[in-house]
Amino acid sequence: MGLRGVVTTGIYCQANCKARPLPSNVRPMRNAVEAQAAGFRPCLMCRPDRLPGLGIEQPAAEIASAVRLIAEGFLDAATTEQLADRIGYSSRHLVRLFQEHIGATPDFVARSRRAHLARRLLDESDLSISQIAFAAGFQSIRQMNRVMIELFGFSPSALRRKRRRGDALDPLDGGLRLRLPYAGHLDGQSLIRYLGARAIPGVETLVGDTYRRTMITCGFPGVVDVRDLRDGRHLEVSMHLATFGSIVDQVERVRSLFGFHQGSTKAERALRRDHVIGPLVRHRQGLRLAGAWDRFETSVRIIVGQQISVAGASTVAGRLAERFGQPIRVSLPGGLRYLFPSPDALAHADLGDIGVPSAKARTIVAFAAAVASGEIDLTRVAPLQDVCAELERLPGIGPWTSQLVAARAMGHPDAFAASDLGLRKGAARLLGRSEPLSPRDLEALAERWRPYRTTAMAYLWMSSAIEAQRLASAMKQRPGKQEGRRHDLQDHSREPGWDVARVRKRGGLARGALASKRLQTEAGG
Repeated sequence: MGLRGVVTTGIYCQANCKARPLPSNVRPMRNAVEAQAAGFRPCLMCRPDRLPGLGIEQPAAEIASAVRLIAEGFLDAATTEQLADRIGYSSRHLVRLFQEHIGATPDFVARSRRAHLARRLLDESDLSISQIAFAAGFQSIRQMNRVMIELFGFSPSALRRKRRRGDALDPLDGGLRLRLPYAGHLDGQSLIRYLGARAIPGVETLVGDTYRRTMITCGFPGVVDVRDLRDGRHLEVSMHLATFGSIVDQVERVRSLFGFHQGSTKAERALRRDHVIGPLVRHRQGLRLAGAWDRFETSVRIIVGQQISVAGASTVAGRLAERFGQPIRVSLPGGLRYLFPSPDALAHADLGDIGVPSAKARTIVAFAAAVASGEIDLTRVAPLQDVCAELERLPGIGPWTSQLVAARAMGHPDAFAASDLGLRKGAARLLGRSEPLSPRDLEALAERWRPYRTTAMAYLWMSSAIEAQRLASAMKQRPGKQEGRRHDLQDHSREPGWDVARVRKRGGLARGALASKRLQTEAGG
């Protein structure tokens, strides 16, 4: 994606726009925020303002966490100084990094976030101007008018008059429909099936090809539905709410749940070149690990899932919701009846009769108490090893749990639960082995996938055994294009230089190598 600002008109366009300004009048722009901060307004032909994530596809590592916190509404109730403190920078350094990598200040990015949602609501909904102002997180209609004129060059009412015939979505009785654009590839159907299999009864459910769950906005309960439009660009979000105030935060929760922050384009590009997982990535583009609607809820669901089947973990999580969650008194579709318990509710709960071992019950209570007291901050920005060490200080939390919480609840791009049986089986299939790899050998193998091990984890998990086996079989039968170059997954295991013991000693993997005789022996049982 490329953007360009035209200095003679004050408009910025996508590179493929039909408008053809003189090259001497064009200035390259990295994203929509930079263009608007420089005083350009979006083109009404190519609509660059409708790009996902404000056109910021993959923020630089130094500011990725700050961009995500802004997207989650951190600056709605905090200052740039508080944001910088959370990230671990001075406010001056944070602003400098934003100017360097995005071209705008953190405050401008936050303002642009609200304005772009308001613009989408003007296009796709029939909400009134006042409803849209509060839905997008503005404090007043006057504030929205000022920001919209500043960024788009027109008032909200003028922008609504300019919407195209195909922009508006069919009205939803008692609710709101919205298209949610994403960057890169996204296999929405696989994510919805993944979430449906792990749905918490009474809180989440799967209805056909739609994921549905309870939510709360401005103190009022509601329901959100998410489905894949299968156009390669959008999810469709439908919200049934008593009020549309601050739905900008609920929209961001959907983005988080469906892994919009994972930067899959860069990760897929890197993993596609890998000899082990590359064929799988090329065959199934767009697989992402599910994130979290609520960080605490997802973390508890992961703890409950320790050494238990997926169905069993969902049952226990449903009992937690039923016993300690907030009941919803109004009738909701799909048998949804509860909001998941808060940290305070579980911190003092007696879990003796919900069907979990006493040790796991103590872990859930200890974790909830740590989150409620602030000892554990699930929004904390820190290196992976520090996050995991902090979590593992709690009783009953080991590397499997801490890595998954870091990956799903905290959005860390390089987390990897090497002890997970599903991952060990998936990696063994790609290597043509019948028995799961040992955790240590999978950990050594996964070193080659840094810093994108979370995306690699999604591919190993969410790709079916049948597809992986069929792919491995097909690759075995396909000869290399040049002598000495192996495309056969099985043959890669005979390449020299991938001795696991030597890898552990060196702390890395030999380039281009896949397996050793020792790995063959251990993986074969």
